Amino acid sequence: MLHRNNQTADPMKRFMASRRAPPPLNLGLQGGGAHGAYTWGVLDALLDDGGLAFDGVSGTSAGAMNAVVLAHGLARGGRDGAREALQAFWQSVAASVPFDAALGADPASGDLSVGMRLFLSWTRRFSARQLNPLDINPLRQILATQIDFDRLRASSPVELFVAATRVADGKLRLFRTHELSVDALLASACLPSIHHAVEIDGEHYWDGAYSANPAVFPLFYDCAADDILLVLLTPRHHGEPPQSPDEVNLRSMELAFNAPFLREMAAFARAGEAVRRTLLPLSGFDRKLRRTRFHLIEADSLTSQLASESKLTTSLAFLEMLRDAGRDDARAWLAAHRNDLGRRSSTDLGSRFG
Repeated sequence: MLHRNNQTADPMKRFMASRRAPPPLNLGLQGGGAHGAYTWGVLDALLDDGGLAFDGVSGTSAGAMNAVVLAHGLARGGRDGAREALQAFWQSVAASVPFDAALGADPASGDLSVGMRLFLSWTRRFSARQLNPLDINPLRQILATQIDFDRLRASSPVELFVAATRVADGKLRLFRTHELSVDALLASACLPSIHHAVEIDGEHYWDGAYSANPAVFPLFYDCAADDILLVLLTPRHHGEPPQSPDEVNLRSMELAFNAPFLREMAAFARAGEAVRRTLLPLSGFDRKLRRTRFHLIEADSLTSQLASESKLTTSLAFLEMLRDAGRDDARAWLAAHRNDLGRRSSTDLGSRFG
């Protein structure tokens, strides 16, 4: 007797079909200083899944670091190599902090040590050239030692997009795969209160978050994959208004860093709504937007409980706490939305960003 439904007749085939690898993902990785260790955990879980592939990765600041380290690890050793590279990078970040700066930092809340609080207060009164005349940046040595930029520029396994902000006019500079260097990454993460502007080809650059955090449009226009997963670190809501001058300064910087991203996503949401109302999409843009599927993994439930200044806390215990949270959230997202990949968006841009 023939079965009318072959899937019902063969549970093994049904199981294998459910595990069929989804189409490649694009990743948009937000910046956020030490909070970028949350993204480390997200990437670790995505790599550990074993069935996901990546097409393009766009990142800003800490998100750019994660993007390039991910690509470097994939090039050298596949998924396991990428996991090892991410771990080595973040452990090096923790080890680069002087003992006296880490002393007293709270590994659970990310509250700054006394030394870091004092340094932070000095950044309100002195320029980076006064506080750091030699422009000492431990990230330079970490990146130069751990990342093979020549290999990435020649044959990166994913397309990379690193955002920086041109100091002269505030415009976004997007460093693409063939343009990547230590300086491009340092430019993307250059906080002007701490580091000198990074000069590249006669232009000076500050943190990319002033102009894109991250830039999503290159994932849409320049990558073949139609699924875009955004890993967001900035809290949706910040609670009570800040009171002290330091709190006001930190909040205003956080809002400024998130504003370009919110505008870009609101534009995608409005365009998507317009396309959905069109019976016959006429342009290539319309057809591409109709195919594009957006997904979110957010650190909001965690970062909304942390002070903004905790982005400067790089004790290993704090970074590993963030990593574990990102890993757990990514695994929960995969369990809930893995089957959405290639089929539908798992988030509504209109309600989230519109």
